Amino acid sequence: MKSRMDSPVMIVPAASQALQALGKALFASAEKTGIPSSTLFLAYLRASQINGDSVCVELHSRNALAAGESIERLLLVSAWRDTKYFNDAECAALALSEAVTRLSDREDPVPDEIFNEATRHFDVVALATLITGIATVNLWNRFNVSTRQIVAVSAGK
Repeated sequence: MKSRMDSPVMIVPAASQALQALGKALFASAEKTGIPSSTLFLAYLRASQINGDSVCVELHSRNALAAGESIERLLLVSAWRDTKYFNDAECAALALSEAVTRLSDREDPVPDEIFNEATRHFDVVALATLITGIATVNLWNRFNVSTRQIVAVSAGK
């Protein structure tokens, strides 16, 4: 497979800079509100899996590993409901990530049950950070999938 074109954000540098700044702001907010960076990476990974974005799947897997995630947990993100590997807050973040990513799959895309469970684990600023992060990764997924961005193969792999 070959990319259709360079990523739109590489072609429009101001967009890339804005999105990089947004990412930094989200991780700063996560740190301030107590959301573990690994939780954000899990939510981002799940959205990227759903959207079929191999670039972001690889990126967020590597970032999660660097943040202390285990390979076992990363391998089970797509089946998180069927494991005991994730705590209640992580499950709430993963459910919210799936719902926000699959907006057209149901009449009530983010039902009260999912939203209310997230509010049990995240205060309003943390929840805003999580939702903004999920929306942002979905934006990156759309850039990468629509232009067929390819994961760069690391040397020796």
